[in-house]
Amino acid sequence: MNRPTPPQSLLDAEAILFPVVAPAPELKAWAHETFLAETGELHNPQHAHLIDSDIEFMWASTAFEKKGRVVLGQCEQVMLRAGGWHKVRLEQQYREWFGRVPKFLITVAADYSAECSDTDFCALVEHELYHIAQAVDIDGEPKFNDEGMPVLTMRGHDVEEFTDIVRRYGASAGVAEMVAAANKQPTVAKSNIARACGTCIRAVA
Repeated sequence: MNRPTPPQSLLDAEAILFPVVAPAPELKAWAHETFLAETGELHNPQHAHLIDSDIEFMWASTAFEKKGRVVLGQCEQVMLRAGGWHKVRLEQQYREWFGRVPKFLITVAADYSAECSDTDFCALVEHELYHIAQAVDIDGEPKFNDEGMPVLTMRGHDVEEFTDIVRRYGASAGVAEMVAAANKQPTVAKSNIARACGTCIRAVA
């Protein structure tokens, strides 16, 4: 399955000036076939709890800035913290997009996705998938509901620290683990990423 590309309507000047969003069923299918399915080129068993999960994907025409950082992707647990007609409007919008109100929603910047490398695109989409974790019980064991399905929850980043703090005081345990991982060879080869994204192997040779 080729790497999905955003619709041209989201890349036009008007969509950049006045940002819009649109459902991305092709991105959902690609993410499932690439990362979740056992036959996927970049299959990751750490996402096993997401196989039958209720996740939808959207394109946003542009990235946005939050707390001094450019946001290229976002994962959220859909919670309608509203009442009355406000809630009605929100539910109606989700039903028009997806036919239901999904449990989780992943949104990706179309302008960035149209220009970034295969590696960066795969890393962005899988980063957002990693934000959805299986909840654990008081003993640290994975939780399941009455139907035997994994109970899902939002997960934060493994490491959150300032570079200057590490420079001045050294690496904490989490940062040290991240550094150790960065110093090893990636477990996913660029050639595998190219095949998953449907691009020419020669481009990453």
